[in-house]
Amino acid sequence: MARVGNPREVEGSQNDIGHDHLARFAVDHHNTKQNAGLEFHKVVNVKEQVVAGTMYHITLEAADGAQKKVYEAKVWVKPWENFKEVQDFKHIGDA
Repeated sequence: MARVGNPREVEGSQNDIGHDHLARFAVDHHNTKQNAGLEFHKVVNVKEQVVAGTMYHITLEAADGAQKKVYEAKVWVKPWENFKEVQDFKHIGDA
């Protein structure tokens, strides 16, 4: 079991449909907020952090036009409240 406050790597996160859904949610949120046109490509890595719910630190690839770039998104989820919010979304490098 994860301890509160300690992010931990999630094995197999690249093949998890739930993480894929959260990454797409983050890209859609970014596109709406920034009037951007990123196209989600794939999840690279996920870390989970237990807070009042779970904070997902998602490293993902998305295409900005013809160029694939790597982004980090932080998505806070509290399933018992049906709550999901993007806390941060930033470019961290090229794919």
